[in-house]
Amino acid sequence: MAHVIVITGPSGVGKGTVIRLLRERIPARLTISATTRGPRPGERDGVDYHFLSAEQFERLVSEAAFAEHARYAGQQYGTLLTELRREGDGVVLLEIELQGARQIRELMPEALQVFIAPPSLAALRQRLVGRGTDSAATIDERLSVARGELEAQDEFSEVIVNDHVDVAVDALEALVQSQLGGAVD
Repeated sequence: MAHVIVITGPSGVGKGTVIRLLRERIPARLTISATTRGPRPGERDGVDYHFLSAEQFERLVSEAAFAEHARYAGQQYGTLLTELRREGDGVVLLEIELQGARQIRELMPEALQVFIAPPSLAALRQRLVGRGTDSAATIDERLSVARGELEAQDEFSEVIVNDHVDVAVDALEALVQSQLGGAVD
């Protein structure tokens, strides 16, 4: 049976970078989320996301095909059940938003849930601006959502502040190793 690890936090906090670096250290499979947003430059369907139309997404919701799904920043995101049921055991990582993490907590209470927090809202704004992928209005919306998400970090037994990415990855790796009894190499 796979060990499911949910990683959540505000948009722009560096979840993707932390996960990428963790996966260079330990064998882990990252689920591919479905989304209704369009691809960013360099993103590929079925590799980075399953890019779906709003109609396709709603059809899958009505068919109960998602382990979790949520609306975030005007788009829909979700983890298909097929992503969790793929062959193999080991570590399965879900990079999802707060609403989805709460749904997974209900569906799979045994899953390890980790909240990645920014050192400050100012640092988060700087990261979002630095990405260069969002308009000023979208950044403001993401920061507004982030304030509420940061208030929810107390729901998580594990919180890692991503002030320095290498330190955050070290902390996440140690946490995964301790949860799995050091069995991941």
